[in-house]
This record gives sequence, structure tokens and C-alpha cells, in this order.
Amino acid sequence: MTKLTFHPRRSVEQVEEGHDFAPKFGPDGLMPCVTTDAQSGEVLMLGWMNDEAVRLTIETGEAHYFSRARQVLWRKGATSGLVQRVIEARIDDDQDAIWLRVEVAASGASCHVGYRSCFYRAVPTGADAGQPLTFLERDKTFDPVEVYGDAPNPTQL
Repeated sequence: MTKLTFHPRRSVEQVEEGHDFAPKFGPDGLMPCVTTDAQSGEVLMLGWMNDEAVRLTIETGEAHYFSRARQVLWRKGATSGLVQRVIEARIDDDQDAIWLRVEVAASGASCHVGYRSCFYRAVPTGADAGQPLTFLERDKTFDPVEVYGDAPNPTQL
């Protein structure tokens, strides 16, 4: 397989209106990635990608991310079996954020805490601001201790 190369960024017009894939990573070498369920459109997670994660995601058709907490590249589902098969990948207008539409293997969950979505709680706003978070998912889709063991996840600290 030929290694995917990114186009150099030459002009605003090329980046915003052209056909060249010329992603821009932040000073930390990362770009945000919003991941949604391909069928329902539900937001499953927000992850981060470095250039290698973007390349591997596009080349393999499976989502790869870069863990800021662990400073390591990882393939979603490598431990849990909750592999995210990419149905569609989109880049935003200035090519500094990516959106993946995925199908999730096994239980359909994407959250390491055990819920389907990492966005399983609502933050009260307006007149309700300051109230406790509201759980939108009652039950976990899987038992994270069974899947990952009982070691604390560094992203939770």
C-alpha cells in the first residue's frame, strides 16, 4: 500500500475551495476529530489525531486516534473490540478539524466508561445553570472493568 501524503498548503483558495487534502495540525501536532454514528448521527466522541492517525484512518478505513493523556497512537477497539469502521471522513473548511461517520463493532458503544456515547451527560443551561449534570444514558452498554480491567484510565484523572 502506498503511504498517503498530504498536499502542501499554498493558498487560502486551495485549502478552502480546492480538491487538495492539506490538513493543518495545531502547534501540538494534533487536530480535533468529531466521530458520529453513521446511521443515527449521534455524536459518539471527540478525539485527537496526529498526522499518522489521519493517515492510518484513511488507509485502513478504521479510526485511529492520538491519546493526549498517554501520548500514544491507538486504534479504536484494539483492546475493547469496539472498532470504528469509517463510512465517511470529512474535513472542515480550513482543514484543521476532521469528522468521521462510523459504524461501531460489537455493542455499538464508543465510550471507555461503558456508555454508547462519550457525551452521555447534559449540562444544564440558562435558568437551570449550576444544577447537577443529567445522565442521558441510563445503562452502560458494556462493563469497562470487564473489558479494560480495574486500572484507572488516565483520561479520567
